[in-house]
Amino acid sequence: MTDPYTPPKVWTWNKASGGQFASINRPVAGPTHEKELPVGRHPLQLYSLGTPNGVKVTVMLEELLALGHAGAEYDAWLIRINEGDQFGSGFVAVNPNSKIPALVDRSGPEPVRVFESGAILVYLAEKFGALLPPDGAARAECLSWLFWQMGSAPFLGGGFGHFYAYAPEKIEYAIDRYAMEVKRQLDVLDRRLGESEYLAGAAYTIADIAVWPWYGALAKGQLYGAGEFLDVASYTNVGRWADAIAQRPAARRGRMVNRTFGNPASQLHERHDASDFETRTQDKIGTAG
Repeated sequence: MTDPYTPPKVWTWNKASGGQFASINRPVAGPTHEKELPVGRHPLQLYSLGTPNGVKVTVMLEELLALGHAGAEYDAWLIRINEGDQFGSGFVAVNPNSKIPALVDRSGPEPVRVFESGAILVYLAEKFGALLPPDGAARAECLSWLFWQMGSAPFLGGGFGHFYAYAPEKIEYAIDRYAMEVKRQLDVLDRRLGESEYLAGAAYTIADIAVWPWYGALAKGQLYGAGEFLDVASYTNVGRWADAIAQRPAARRGRMVNRTFGNPASQLHERHDASDFETRTQDKIGTAG
């Protein structure tokens, strides 16, 4: 046990207490420096990083392109959050919350900004009429699982992931608390996927696209090195579903975009053309790119 902590009457920020994220976490919003965002040639401009929240949107865009929606062509610009890119004035203008991903749709008379990954998925699904049932019970089921993910992932990422993998010291109570909740969430998914091929029913939707980068990766032991600790192999229905999505060509491409870790052949730091998957991965242009 650590020494007992008594909260002060008024909390003050101690940057040194932030651990490895001290350089990017702060208790105020707004830009820290002036920096305009680049703009490419496509209608959709994405500013992101290959974290699970970023992967949601790149998978969505690649799925739309695979369905033949040419208007979903996009430029994906890399936002290096460890270097503070998200606090540049241009990025803050697109997302005042300074979190990736952020999207600007320049296809209309005036640019439209969209932030929060769930909002981006709904916006794109409605814009192109795809991957979201149009009405009725099927739409309600899809949106219910989408918002389930948006509410649940902070327990997985900011809760379990932080205390299990990133906190300066291991705190048994915190790890136990969040491990219990993450396993409960996996059980929720496993039970649902035991009765349905996909989360919203028989069809693949934005609900699956939202959940897969988080819980699909967790179920395959790809998050925080915690697969054995959480006994993820026991959630067989989640594993089946995760494997099925991982085999989709669009999902494989989407997972490569804005990725800055792992096998260089799986990293496409920026995506500006469909041919970039063949010519611009880091094994082809050098890992320093």
